[in-house]
Formats: sequence, structure tokens, C-alpha cells
Amino acid sequence: MHSLARRRYHRAAPVILVALLLALVTGVAWAISQATSADAAVTTTADDVTEGQKLFAANCASCHGLDATGTEGVAPSLVGVGAAAVDFQVGTGRMPMQASGPQAPAKRTQFSQDEINQLAAFVASLGAGPAIPTAEQVDPALGDAANGMQLFRTNCAMCHGSVGGGGALTQGKYAPNLWETTPTHIYEAMLTGPQSMPVFNDANITSEGKRDIIAYLEAQDAGSPGGFRLGTIGPVAEGLWGWLIALGLIIASTVWIGARSS
Repeated sequence: MHSLARRRYHRAAPVILVALLLALVTGVAWAISQATSADAAVTTTADDVTEGQKLFAANCASCHGLDATGTEGVAPSLVGVGAAAVDFQVGTGRMPMQASGPQAPAKRTQFSQDEINQLAAFVASLGAGPAIPTAEQVDPALGDAANGMQLFRTNCAMCHGSVGGGGALTQGKYAPNLWETTPTHIYEAMLTGPQSMPVFNDANITSEGKRDIIAYLEAQDAGSPGGFRLGTIGPVAEGLWGWLIALGLIIASTVWIGARSS
């Protein structure tokens, strides 16, 4: 019986079994890491960079230069701005600009998303910079709107208003309305700091915090629990309407009483 057991269970079997388990765990971990890396950014190829360079030369080089190092007094260097900056500026139609002004307004984009990705791939190849965020990073369903409200009102409300309705700045500039901005573009704006906006890197607002802000802004489109929005610019508008209605009623009452007494 003992000899039969020795033939069935070799002394090297435990070592082989452990090795097989380690190989299995390593394989699973590698597969997960590959899936995470694939989701971390838009996949680009050498062909994307080449096509992006052609698009850049035809549409952007007149201001930014063929090597994207910028031109003095006209346009800044794009070396190191990253794919996120390109996706935001081109994806919102701000670039290419139609005319010089204190601020590039959002407008209908001139490129397809594939072309935007190719432009972003070319600019990203010039120097390291922020990447386009993943779908998970910008998913408002995964965010905490209550925490987002606190972060937004601490860091953003002084320009964009308490609920993201926008507001005027100095020298003809303005903070745009955020209600129609996509979650990806909101995240990219915080990450890259376009125009007058400061940069909020992960040391200022974490990736989870940015997602919470997106969740808060998405909640503003769910309706106004207080009734009419009145422009959603805060207590000034509400107070003005209150005074107009109250004063109107007082004047109307005075006229009616005067007419009756005469």
C-alpha cells in the first residue's frame, strides 16, 4: 500500500502544484493589469500620430508652428500639454479659433472624434502631459454629489457660480456655463486649466474629487427643487423678483384704493 501511494504521489508534486498556482495567479494579475492599462487612455498607434501630424500641419501650424513650439505673441507652445488639453480645446470647438479675442468661445467642432484623437496622439508624442480620462474617472454615477458640492463651492463657484451657471471675469473674459459641458471635458478642464482657469492637479483635487464635482454638476440638470430657476444666479435674482412682485402689488393696491375712495 505504501509503495502504491509513493507511485501515485511523487514527492515533487507539492512543488509542481505551488508553481502552477503561482503561474495562474501571475497570469490573472497580468490580464487585469492589461485591461486596466487599456482602459486608462485612448489607444493610439504610430499611424494615429502620423495622421495627427498631417491634421496639425493643415489646421494648427499657422498659429502654433509646424513643430508646435508656438509663435511669439500669437499662440503658445503645445509641447507637454498632453492629449487631454487637445481633446478639450478641439473637442469643444474652441480650437481652431475663428478670430482673435480675449477668450476662445466654445462652438461646433470642426473634427470628428477620431480626428481629435489623432491630433491628441500627435501632440502627446511631443512631450509627456495629462492623458484623456477614462470612462470610469468621469462617471457621475460613481461620484458623491454632496462632496462634489463642497469642492465646487470651495474651488470653482467664485467664477462659475454656485451651481455652474457661469459668470463674468475681467477684460472681456468669462467663466462659461457648465450645464451642457460633457463630463470628460469638465474633467479635462480641471486637469489642464484652459485660458483663465487654474490647473487642479491631483494634489489640489484628487481624481475621485473631480468625479464628485462632475456628479454635483450633473445633479443640477435634474431640476430645481425650489421652483423656477430665475437664471440660477443666486439670491440676488430671487430678491429682485421678490421686490418687483411686492412693489407691484403695493402700487396696484394703492391705485385701487385711491380709485375707490375718489
